[in-house]
Amino acid sequence: MKQLLIALSAVVATTLTFGKNIDRIDPPFWWANMPVSELQIQLYAEDIGSYRAEIDAPGVSIARQIAVDSPNYLFLYLELSPETQPGTLAINLSNGDESFTLDYELKQREATEGRNQGFDSSDLIYLMMPDRFANGNVDNDNIEGLTEKVDRSDPTKRQGGDIQGISDHLGYIDDLGMTAIWFTPMFENNSPPEYGGYHGYAASNMYKVDARIGTNEAYKQLVSDVHDRGMKVIMDMIHNHIGLDHWWMADLPTKDWVHDVEEFGYTNFKGTIHGDPHASEYDKNRLVKGWFVPYMPDLNQHNELLADYLIQNSIWWIEFSGIDGIRMDTYLYPYKDYMARWVREVLAAYPSFNIVGEVWVETVAHESYWQDNAVKTDDGYDSELPSVTDFPLSFAIRDGLKEEFGWTTGLSRVYYTFAQDRLYTDPNNNVIFIDNHDMSRAFEHLGKDENLFKIAYSILLTARGIPQVYYGTELMMEHENRGGDDEAWRQTMPGGWPDDERSVFTKKGRTDKENEILAYMKKLNHWRGENKALHDGELLQFMPDENTFVYFRILEDQAVMIAINGRDEEAQLPVDRFAEVLDNYSSAEIAPDGKSIDLSDTIRIPAKTALLVELSN
Repeated sequence: MKQLLIALSAVVATTLTFGKNIDRIDPPFWWANMPVSELQIQLYAEDIGSYRAEIDAPGVSIARQIAVDSPNYLFLYLELSPETQPGTLAINLSNGDESFTLDYELKQREATEGRNQGFDSSDLIYLMMPDRFANGNVDNDNIEGLTEKVDRSDPTKRQGGDIQGISDHLGYIDDLGMTAIWFTPMFENNSPPEYGGYHGYAASNMYKVDARIGTNEAYKQLVSDVHDRGMKVIMDMIHNHIGLDHWWMADLPTKDWVHDVEEFGYTNFKGTIHGDPHASEYDKNRLVKGWFVPYMPDLNQHNELLADYLIQNSIWWIEFSGIDGIRMDTYLYPYKDYMARWVREVLAAYPSFNIVGEVWVETVAHESYWQDNAVKTDDGYDSELPSVTDFPLSFAIRDGLKEEFGWTTGLSRVYYTFAQDRLYTDPNNNVIFIDNHDMSRAFEHLGKDENLFKIAYSILLTARGIPQVYYGTELMMEHENRGGDDEAWRQTMPGGWPDDERSVFTKKGRTDKENEILAYMKKLNHWRGENKALHDGELLQFMPDENTFVYFRILEDQAVMIAINGRDEEAQLPVDRFAEVLDNYSSAEIAPDGKSIDLSDTIRIPAKTALLVELSN
């Protein structure tokens, strides 16, 4: 990164020579020999803006030092050469009358093997909300100084899930066949009780794990434990906004650090504006500069100091924790040139890394706009983002399966979505899903129809892209009709709390139906994990016919046929229609069990069924 800010503004107070107190330092430390050479120190202390710094250390020089609107901040930009050694860096600060020395730590980098691996279409991602998964340490449920307390009687409030609870159940996730875990944010969210920051998207400190979830070191150990099981970790980040109780808000560094809600109001939530060649400036400003909700001040990434701060924060977490990827929340709400810069600098520092942006739009054209080098309007924008959340495919699966078949409805929705893949640079790098923490649960959305649910899951595991499974989906979880809409699909996992009556983490604690669906999905998960045609194979599809739909994933001498019958009665499909693929293979077995099937004449598919057939020679 061209300019990496050591924002001296951390969660610890540091007592220095002559009794000068530095209230915050961001980041709290750095490393020598990083893949970026510049670093920013944002000192926060009373009247620190009147001080100037000097450094006399081999390989270290001060490139810039900046005082801002608030007298209580000082930003230092340091240039660290490859000769810079780990150790204590003495930074001498003086205002002419007083001086003191700040000791700043430059750590030795850890070995890179097994860290920052990225994620790709061979992975199967398990999405969880830490507060709702499992409570392994009841002693951290309520923390002095953090306003919101655990209240299990109210699903809109914090429930107490934590890092220890996740660690206790990593074997369950591993056994499911998952290869990566995406945690919704664990940053400190010191939100007022009436708002409820259990979800993690209203950060009050971007350098600290919420103490009710755990510690920074516990998070780092969790990443290591996940890696030891051969899985990966995707960290959820937010650069569009912070929480209203972020410590900045009591004393903003600059007047334009956040957008003025009195001037710009609240966002219009219309992400299609960015790709619209006819969009008004008024609508653009409302999208980018409006606050997301009253408790989430909108950040101004066109402030260079803030932009550097945010980019450096990402690099700090990647280096500190060893995570393998980032899911960037609300990707289309900040300034898009800033987001492109963020992606570019993060991937330049960690080339094996991967990033998926949350792009919640309804059409393929507007979704693909955000992927690197995809077809754009003539606006000169290059997103540089490798992966997007494939909402159009999610909507096509969820809505197509529950509606009557027509020329553009039913399974045709999935067909038409695939047919537009030419708009993506790499549709196989899209993160695909049938539900998540912001949507109704798939089983509920499909009218609690188990057969339709199984079709949806079969499409998820066989479509191009990187599949993501929302926690509890493996149990065909229904809604819980308490709290608001979000809480209906953000239930706690039974057995994750000491006083739960049963535990879905054990066979004995699950119902017969839960054991049945979990076994079904587990088989499919492991089968997909071993089938390279489903990771990297070409997708070839045939037009839907009376709500039947057939597509293939083809990779050299192996292929998978996905034959879907959305009707209420059995379908019989003539084999010769698919001869261009089937004639290339001599063996056919029903997946995942491996039972032989005769494809010489007619393919018979039971009502509301997805037939998965492995083809080989």
